[in-house]
Amino acid sequence: MTFRGALKASVAAICIAGVVAPAVQAAGPAAAQAARPVAGQGDLVVRVAQAPDFSRLEFRWSGRVPVMKMRREGQQAILRFGRDANPNLAALRIAPPRWVKTVEARHVGGALELVLTLTDDADLRAGRADGIDFVNVFAKPPQAGAPAAPTPAPVPRDPRRPNPAPASGVVAVSLNKAEGQTQFTTTWAAPAAAAVFKRGEAVWVVFDAPVRLDIGRVPQTGPNHVKVQAFRGADYSALRIVAKPGVPVYAEGQGNNWTVALGAGLQREPDPVKVARDEAATPASLSANLAGAARPVWVSDPAVGDRIGVVPALAPSKGLASRREYVEMALLPSAQGLAVEAFASDLQILTEGDIVRIGRPKGLVLSPASAGSANAEVVTGAPQPAAMPAVIDLENWPKTGSGGFLARYNALQAAIAAVDPADRQGDIAARMALARFLVGSGLSFEAIGVLNAAARKQQALLGDGEFRGLRGAAKAMAGRWAEAEADFSSPVLSDDPSSALWRGYVAYKQGQWVDARNKFASGAQAMNLFPAVWQARFLGAQADSAAATGDGIGAERLVSQALKLPKLPIVDQLDLRLIQAKAFELQGRKDKALKMFQAIAKAPNDRIATPAALHATQIRMEKNQISPAEAAKALDQLRFRWRGDGVELDVVRALGKLYIDQGRYREALEVLRSAGKVLPDLPQAVALQNDLYGAFRTLFLDGLADGMQPIQAVGLFYDYQDLTPIGADGDQMVRNLVRRLVDVDLLDEAAKLLKYQVDNRLNGVPKAQVATDLAWIYLMDRKPEDALAAINGTRTTILPPALNAERRLATARSLMTLGRYDDALEVIEGDKGKDAQDIRGDIAWKQRNWAQAGKLYEAALGDRFKNAAGLSPSDEAKLMRAAVAYSLSDDEASLGRLRTRYANLVGTGRNPEGLRVALAGVDGVASSSDFSRVTAENEVFNGWVAKMKDRFRAAATPKV
Repeated sequence: MTFRGALKASVAAICIAGVVAPAVQAAGPAAAQAARPVAGQGDLVVRVAQAPDFSRLEFRWSGRVPVMKMRREGQQAILRFGRDANPNLAALRIAPPRWVKTVEARHVGGALELVLTLTDDADLRAGRADGIDFVNVFAKPPQAGAPAAPTPAPVPRDPRRPNPAPASGVVAVSLNKAEGQTQFTTTWAAPAAAAVFKRGEAVWVVFDAPVRLDIGRVPQTGPNHVKVQAFRGADYSALRIVAKPGVPVYAEGQGNNWTVALGAGLQREPDPVKVARDEAATPASLSANLAGAARPVWVSDPAVGDRIGVVPALAPSKGLASRREYVEMALLPSAQGLAVEAFASDLQILTEGDIVRIGRPKGLVLSPASAGSANAEVVTGAPQPAAMPAVIDLENWPKTGSGGFLARYNALQAAIAAVDPADRQGDIAARMALARFLVGSGLSFEAIGVLNAAARKQQALLGDGEFRGLRGAAKAMAGRWAEAEADFSSPVLSDDPSSALWRGYVAYKQGQWVDARNKFASGAQAMNLFPAVWQARFLGAQADSAAATGDGIGAERLVSQALKLPKLPIVDQLDLRLIQAKAFELQGRKDKALKMFQAIAKAPNDRIATPAALHATQIRMEKNQISPAEAAKALDQLRFRWRGDGVELDVVRALGKLYIDQGRYREALEVLRSAGKVLPDLPQAVALQNDLYGAFRTLFLDGLADGMQPIQAVGLFYDYQDLTPIGADGDQMVRNLVRRLVDVDLLDEAAKLLKYQVDNRLNGVPKAQVATDLAWIYLMDRKPEDALAAINGTRTTILPPALNAERRLATARSLMTLGRYDDALEVIEGDKGKDAQDIRGDIAWKQRNWAQAGKLYEAALGDRFKNAAGLSPSDEAKLMRAAVAYSLSDDEASLGRLRTRYANLVGTGRNPEGLRVALAGVDGVASSSDFSRVTAENEVFNGWVAKMKDRFRAAATPKV
């Protein structure tokens, strides 16, 4: 080999070794020719999108839209259009979507045919929508005719009764609406035994025949129900109807029909089933007389995960009016039949004719027979109603008499049991007396239970003012604010002043300060009817509401009025003094307020001491008596001292602000998040969440985190990335971080950040845009496979043309880096942009098509030789490659032109010796030691990376 030939081969080898991908075998000059525009390709645009369950191909024509016809030939679908065109199918051929193997274009008789070859498990459907033809490709559905699950073997029936199941094994369920009722009706071949009972929110209808109950024509929701399910067991069939709260249930059987009605109606009440201890049985058991009882069945409850013992019975209806609790079981309320909730795993249910026996092998735990004797004590002086419906009497209601609390409680309970079942007014009076006694004794939860039971027994109570007022007061005393508000908002209490005071108190506890003040004003005339302690609490709540709305003078006046009331407990006095100190602080009397706060902070009650210590710390820091660091330490201890209400939220907010002011950003976010979702309806909770989101925005959108090291900023962002706002602000945060990471070559971290956005936060066009940025990051990090996956994984048919062009460039550069040169050229076919030309130049270089590479690199430089300021790193690399390419193709004329134009810029370059060697040509190389000067920093890749960094910097800068 001649010295000149060896020199050419050596220079070429050294230059090719500097590229990103490993060298591949030359594909020949023909493969490296510049792509030519295809005639007519703009007439048809093929767009591809991928969804989890199907792939979609859309065909968009310009001008007249031809008709698309499809025919199938096995797993091939031939789409024929009424016009000819040359669409760009590069994306489909290089990376076909799921369920598509290949796509080929044919030109037959002046028309275009596209041949789609599908995978073996795929099917497709073609259609037209909004003037666009489309094809959806998806997985074949499971073949019909698969063997059905075996039908449970029926349990032998009682031979004395005809089988109610029809020959078809199917019983249709129909639904009728009549006078506000929802009626479910079934018709059987013979009279069927049924059980209808309630468990939780569900009404169960169980029949003693294993048929398929057809509910296909029954709506899933209605005025009295929200869901209907059908079940079938080995010896039963059942409906589970989720009813709306408080809806009464009736069951009526006539001949072969059963009708179950939801809602108030004229149906008669079921006959009561008598359940008692079976005195003749050993061991202990229960027996019930259930006429027409059928064989017991065990029904699985999907909502609870256990089984219910059910005894269906023939009509007419008979059941239990209320739930009966025992140690090892409970009988559920029923409109027909019996239902047993078992607490013991070995509970047994047997039927002997009309007798149902319930027991265990070793016997049930039952009370002795003597325990049933009635309490002989006569109830005298039962608690009487107060002057207004919602007033509570703490002086007379809790009186117990000489026997003490338990005797009084037992006597009031016995009075309820002694009432004749037909005497509705007597039953109501006895139950309300017991509830008043419990409220007056401070047993609010027990009172709520008694009142709820009374409402279930006597539904007319729900329209009674005193019932609503008493139950609302009990719920407010128990801290169940939303439920209390529902009772006090009843129309029967709308004009009641005593209820207005409770409504104001509930609004205050929920942080609705303005609403609370208005409601307290409406109930002022009832204030003197309440006990002194509740007058003080109402006045204190009104004063605290005034302070929360900035009225310090009004708050002080109300507190002074409350403190004049007699015999206030110490805790209530401390509450009032705390509110008084807040009023002084609002009036600017900080010294007096500070003394009061410091005194109250020493109280042994943390609920009162914690807010006092918070205010004292804030005032001391404001007066420079303590440093912000000392204040932060004090507040950090306070947030663990009292938790669970607005005080905790106030402490957390104050501490978070302090941490931000001190530059302790991570600690600030940790503290603000620590409160979680405590009482989310409180104004403090809303303000706390606003503080948390505001701190995050200040850090990553307003630049407060720019002083942190990039890796620290990213770590903080990852830990709290769920706070990233949706939309432009969130995207700007991510761009800011990505820019900082790219600047310091932390490309892996930048990619992770963008990938999280793509996978978890974005959809549609924003997702495709961020995925494109992710692909560029992967290419900068020499990961072309990941770049290609990012592009292919976010295909959609609704992208703007500019974004589509950018995604094609990223795809082409990825394919080029992987050595798939022909595919890369096909993707950018017809694209005459500068970036596409750069890719073509790099492909020509990689394929050793020196003549073509030199022309493309020189064309990319344009008139840079006129720029006296010098060349950018990217332009310098292109100039060096153009010179080497012309040398290797023996194009001395072109090399001389480059030498003439750029001679004056060589000295300003980053690698001037390398430029001189390249522009001198092979004949100008004195020795092999000059080769290193040509290859040093001679990578177009490095220049391209620098250009991409500039791009990310520009993208991270918000547009004004």
